[in-house]
Amino acid sequence: MITHPGDPSLRLIEVADLDAPSPPPEVLAHGDAMRAVVDWAGTYLCRPHPELGRNGPVCPYAQGSLSRNRFYLAVPRAGEAVETVEDVAAAMEPYRAWFTALAPLDGPEAVFTAILLLLPGLGDRLALIDGAQNALKDAFVEEGLMIGEFHDGPPDKPGLWNPLLRPLAGPVPLLAIRHMVATDLPFLWGDPAHRRAYLTRFGGRVPAHLREIVMEAVMEGVE
Repeated sequence: MITHPGDPSLRLIEVADLDAPSPPPEVLAHGDAMRAVVDWAGTYLCRPHPELGRNGPVCPYAQGSLSRNRFYLAVPRAGEAVETVEDVAAAMEPYRAWFTALAPLDGPEAVFTAILLLLPGLGDRLALIDGAQNALKDAFVEEGLMIGEFHDGPPDKPGLWNPLLRPLAGPVPLLAIRHMVATDLPFLWGDPAHRRAYLTRFGGRVPAHLREIVMEAVMEGVE
């Protein structure tokens, strides 16, 4: 378990904590949900999917995150309300600054670090997850971070290579933070502010297979 240096109530659970002889209180309260997410990461994110539309695992970085012990789990703090979109966004917000301190962009573990905030008590109020992700995305992207939503709805966002696939399905409602990577361009190009944030960070390092998107936008006069 990692405790925030400035706020002892803010803690991150490591995968090893799930089987510790004396687990943290968060594991005692939400261990089943945490184990379900770790199992999902290993059996879904880390493996190829027949409907994905490309080779390789669903998430290219998940196995590295697990192997390097950089796959961090969290739950809302005791007494923290999660009844509205604003509540869910407020529960996630403190992890934004902490993430950049835990995983500086120039560090060797940067792209393998992820924080997942689990909200196992949401029940069927899955729209709160989608709404919070939408509300937070601008601020996260501006700092070079990606925030994703996962739940068993699943979120109505198609796969990049197969529009019929809904790849953000997960066993527990959660929001996840990771660093932006060069291949995130298709997720960001439709919004001018997100596009600027991406180009500021990657500039001429756009992957070859995505450069056509940039060239088409230039030809069309996109800002």
